[in-house]
Amino acid sequence: MHRLRILLSLAVLVTFSSTAPANTAQNTHEFQLDNGLRVIVREDHRAPVVVSQLWYRVGSSHEPPGQTGISHALEHMMFKGSSKLEPGEASRLLGSLGAEENAFTSRDYTAYYQVLGNEHLAIALEMEADRMRSARLPEDEFLREMEVIKEERRLRVDDNPNSLAFERFMTQAYMASPYAQPVIGWMHDIERLTVDDLRAWYDTHYHPGNAILVIVGDVRLTDVRPLVQQYFGPIPAGPVPEQKAPLEIPGGAERFITQRLEVQLPSLALGFNVPSLSTAEEAWEVHALRLLSGILDGGYSARLASRLERGEAIATSASASYSAFNRGDSLFFLSGVPNQSRNISLEQLEAALWQEIDELKNTPPDAIELSRVKTQLIASDVYARDSITQQATQIGQFESVGLSWTLLDTDAAALEAITPEQVSEAARRYLVRERLTRAHTLPANTAEELN
Repeated sequence: MHRLRILLSLAVLVTFSSTAPANTAQNTHEFQLDNGLRVIVREDHRAPVVVSQLWYRVGSSHEPPGQTGISHALEHMMFKGSSKLEPGEASRLLGSLGAEENAFTSRDYTAYYQVLGNEHLAIALEMEADRMRSARLPEDEFLREMEVIKEERRLRVDDNPNSLAFERFMTQAYMASPYAQPVIGWMHDIERLTVDDLRAWYDTHYHPGNAILVIVGDVRLTDVRPLVQQYFGPIPAGPVPEQKAPLEIPGGAERFITQRLEVQLPSLALGFNVPSLSTAEEAWEVHALRLLSGILDGGYSARLASRLERGEAIATSASASYSAFNRGDSLFFLSGVPNQSRNISLEQLEAALWQEIDELKNTPPDAIELSRVKTQLIASDVYARDSITQQATQIGQFESVGLSWTLLDTDAAALEAITPEQVSEAARRYLVRERLTRAHTLPANTAEELN
């Protein structure tokens, strides 16, 4: 059994002003190996710690019908041994060094990470390089792990009415986009995945040219570059799968579903098909939608909380959200639970939400309100950068969906440039019924459907 060698290295520094992120481009370096692996190194010397993240540009939105959940299943199996390590041995080794490790799969990417002392960076790099092309994927481990994944789906989705409601809602909100597919996969697909399916998926997507290595922490480029070359350089380039953005039908049909589940309270969900920064024709629209979400649901003083929850007491909860950084089209999402103590119906709650939308369409937010929301979003970004893990994750997410890590250094200015009228214009363009999917989720024992 080969043992991983312990070597030194690395680096990346970020400083912040009291009001906005400082320009960190001079502390961030990128290079590419001959085999296509992109590497981004950000120096942050506040503590002798480093995070290493390897991102593969493959997730549930890449999966063909019949193989949903295969990216997530492969993520599990990547811990089941490689050419140098037995199943579970990498985790034991990292644990003995006080390191943190894990992995996650999304609709757009799969990522593996280690957080450890900077003197142990080489161990993380050697392990990731080894399993990039030499994961064993043994059938006996696969059969055991698929039972774990089935139970994970039961616990997180099938036996969780709120999660089940959201999963079903997504299948209606995305008619044309593979974003309709759950990351964990449909149970009937999980049950028929084979180890050969998994090996073929691995051979297709796990190559240097389809990956991004992000390293953030107390390291220096002069130390990191030779380590990356040593461990990843010998890996053959391999094919790079074509990336096609998941696009959605922009409008033309308002959809409405009613679902009865074992929930305690009825709830309302509204989803509007909107672009992300990757698919928008004009970037300002996306930033305006981000601010629009913050105006509606950006803390205690936001409109939904101050008006619908506390003011008129129409909702016991009301929220808005928008994911701007996908590789495909996104959703602007509104949801709420009507105030049962006042006999508020789902229809009344929806009318109140539309009233807030229409007001924003007709009357731009004033400068003070918009400034508050901008400050909240920028401050949130500043606080996130206080963590080297969050810095690395932001870089990896941007790069994995086809955006540039340099957006980290320009995002505050992009938000500041948005005008009140642009916020209203974004609402007029995108928060329209032609782009709407509406869902009523009712307790299973409801005697009569609410209309």
